[in-house]
Amino acid sequence: MVGRREKAQSFCKSRVGVAIAIGVLLGCVFALCFPNGFVSISNPAPILNHRFVKSISQVGSTLCEPSERINLLKSEFVAASEKNAELKKQVRELTEKIRLAEQRKDQAEKQVLVLGDQKKAGPFGTVKGLRTNPSVLPDESVNPRLAKILEKVAVNRELIVALANSNVKQMLEVWFTNIKRVGISNYLVVALDEEVAKYCESKDVPVYKRDPDKVIDSVARTGGNHAVSGLKFRILREFLQLGYSVLLSDVDIVYLQNPFFYLYRDSDVESMTDGHDNRTAYGYNDVFDEPGMGWARYAHTMRMWVYNSGFFYIRPTIPSIELLDRVANRLSREQAWDQAVFNEELFFPSHPGYEGLHASRRTMDFYLFMNSKVLFKTVRKDANLSKLKPVIVHVNYHPDKLPRMLAIVEFFVNGKQDALKPFPDGSDW
Repeated sequence: MVGRREKAQSFCKSRVGVAIAIGVLLGCVFALCFPNGFVSISNPAPILNHRFVKSISQVGSTLCEPSERINLLKSEFVAASEKNAELKKQVRELTEKIRLAEQRKDQAEKQVLVLGDQKKAGPFGTVKGLRTNPSVLPDESVNPRLAKILEKVAVNRELIVALANSNVKQMLEVWFTNIKRVGISNYLVVALDEEVAKYCESKDVPVYKRDPDKVIDSVARTGGNHAVSGLKFRILREFLQLGYSVLLSDVDIVYLQNPFFYLYRDSDVESMTDGHDNRTAYGYNDVFDEPGMGWARYAHTMRMWVYNSGFFYIRPTIPSIELLDRVANRLSREQAWDQAVFNEELFFPSHPGYEGLHASRRTMDFYLFMNSKVLFKTVRKDANLSKLKPVIVHVNYHPDKLPRMLAIVEFFVNGKQDALKPFPDGSDW
């Protein structure tokens, strides 16, 4: 039995050896007959880019090829790098477009939340529309340095802002002295030159010195009142983009009470008026008479005196930012008064060839937010009206601003009853 088993094992081993020998022999034969193998890759594109495969084969043979081939590969590498940079730029641009689209989507969703579900109209006399646009999504990347300042200065995300250069330093002192006296803490001076910035710092007045801007700085240093006024529409845009409501103030204003206690905040723009009575301030039906038209000689018109662009409250909404853009754009192209352009863009309706601004508006109480025409022509001469205490008085109708500002302080703050008497109703010229 043992002998048979040994013979069987020996036979198996010999068979395995023969099989291995035959396999090796066949391998050598096929290696000689088919050096590239049975399968050839006819289309490598699904696995590797054709150009990339070609480059690999080229790199593999560079040791045997001349230097011209190496230079060619280098040039291809430079071209590929440039193409890659271009693609990265396109990706950044597309990413920014997506971000803006998402921001608009968020604003639309907020608008839906404000408007709520669709409702049926109620009984006669009970229907009331909404007029308060939602605030924009704050974007601190617009100006991180200003964002940090506003975070410290603003109260309830709102503040008073004034632009000033060294030409108005005396009025500026009256302006912030009375703001401090009233107890207002949320105010900021945008310094248009280094002198004003240092002056405010020495007086412990919150100040923001803008980053250099060639176009704005040239006007800021040498411009008069109207030129400087035109800058505010460009500068204010950043405040709104950061999500803050701004009570824009010229420096020829005396503060007698805190204006934030008297705002409604139900509109995009809430402004003081240049009007001097109920009709001129809030609007009236002005009838135009043209006798030559006979029966149709009377044409009814709606009139209202303009808003004052030196004192208005503006909320951070899309219509508000569009207003600033429109006014700044026109002032950069036209020789125009900023207040006239401000009102035209705010009030002109849509018509053929023009799309009006869809912004809500509110006119401030002209006795509380008083212009100097109301004060010197009417209020000071009326025993009852002279007992009123306005929120602010804006010396906008008179060129002798500083002495009138000082007289206003004497009259309303120090109780000097004859302080306003020396001044004429209007100007001396």
